[in-house]
Amino acid sequence: MGLMSFIKEAGEKLFHRGEAKAAQEAAAAEPSPENKAAANQAAADAIGAYIGTQGIDTSGLTLAFDGDSAAVTVDGAVADQATKEKILLCCGNVAGVQAVNDMITVNEPADESQWHTVVSGDNLSKIAKAYYGNANKYPVIFEANKPMLSHPDKIYPGQMLRIPAI
Repeated sequence: MGLMSFIKEAGEKLFHRGEAKAAQEAAAAEPSPENKAAANQAAADAIGAYIGTQGIDTSGLTLAFDGDSAAVTVDGAVADQATKEKILLCCGNVAGVQAVNDMITVNEPADESQWHTVVSGDNLSKIAKAYYGNANKYPVIFEANKPMLSHPDKIYPGQMLRIPAI
């Protein structure tokens, strides 16, 4: 549990379409507490829907977004450590999110993964070499970050990846 930092400008652009965009525009036009609350709820709903599209079970979780601090708070319980880490990554790897406040408990605790923020020039082989001493271990990182990664070559600067112990 704790606060994880992310690069605010990197990630999925969830807040630029649909209900999240409409709510943000309304809050910008008239920054009333009601409009800000609606924009924050629409953003939290968009993040929750995104996690669902990744095939990750979010039942039992509560998501909240605070637009002033650009932070997502995730609270609840999940089955295992890998699911927790994937949820945190989904929340943080969204453009407009700068931090994720992790309040998730795990039913079956396990060792936590390390984290790596992708920089320009990175690829999974280079990252595997740095963490495991063997570039050919890149499939371990790819599998640990599925379904957020659809292909080993599709990573971008600013994206955070889980690096599990092997």
